Amino acid sequence: MPTFLDFEKPIAEIEGKIEELRHRGEKGEAGSAEEMVRLQQRADKLLRQTYAKLTAWQKTLVARHPDRPHFTDYVRALIRDFVPLSGDRTFANDLAILGGIGRFRGRAVMIVGHEKGADTASRLRHNFAMARPEGYRKVQRLMAMADHFRLPVVTLVDTPGAYPGVDAEARGQAQAIARCIETCLDIRVPLVAAVIGEGGSGGAIALAAANHIVMLEYAVYSVISPEGCASILWRAANQAQAAAEALKLTAADLRELGVIDAIVGEPVGGAHRGPQETIAAIGDHIEKTLADLAKLDGDSLRAGRRRKFLDMGKKALA
Repeated sequence: MPTFLDFEKPIAEIEGKIEELRHRGEKGEAGSAEEMVRLQQRADKLLRQTYAKLTAWQKTLVARHPDRPHFTDYVRALIRDFVPLSGDRTFANDLAILGGIGRFRGRAVMIVGHEKGADTASRLRHNFAMARPEGYRKVQRLMAMADHFRLPVVTLVDTPGAYPGVDAEARGQAQAIARCIETCLDIRVPLVAAVIGEGGSGGAIALAAANHIVMLEYAVYSVISPEGCASILWRAANQAQAAAEALKLTAADLRELGVIDAIVGEPVGGAHRGPQETIAAIGDHIEKTLADLAKLDGDSLRAGRRRKFLDMGKKALA
């Protein structure tokens, strides 16, 4: 059985009954097939109705769904001849961020992104995609390499935020993130960023100061998590739902504000219900975007990227 979110409980109950009937049918009991079809139609209708009116908080929960496809799933499906590149050449190799060179639909690219992990052991190994300074220095190194060899860069953003531990602060977390953003804005090759799950704070924008930013339909992208915002403004974690609405963190909100450039739709029920379909849709969008950006020279790419983010600031102040 899939993992259901709190607001999906009515759907979970119906799908539980379907699973029970499926077991009965395997035992040869009569009359279960018709009932299964009826319940499946009911579940599908309820799923469509539920996902047609999700709140900002519910979209946040979908963005955090543990079964959502992660960086390694995208690489496995979209990148051929992938060669992972590790380490910052200064301190360590941070597994919260992965990257390397590969061939994306016939085009050599550098692909970098956050990896959350798929089970308890891998989540711990990847630190739940919360990178330390060495992770951001790794990104700087790989982007500089891509710039040197004239390779377009694709980043996949999916993190609750940079790791807030004392050890990370001691090694210069803030500077590492700032330098990473600077590198994004400085390179003279196409840079496309896709927010595939959570885009949390500086830990996200460190990989997303791009020529083109696309978000999945139920992804979120914000300066702070709803829980963190609620603890600061209301000093109460139970105000996270109100904070999610106020933060304007959904793809639709951010497209309207001009923070992102495009939205890629997800299957009804979220990317975890159709991972291959979702990955293919993101791949199609990135392919088209890279083809358009390849027509520009390095100076134009760099200037356009910087102008894009300066214009965001002007719009916010207007």
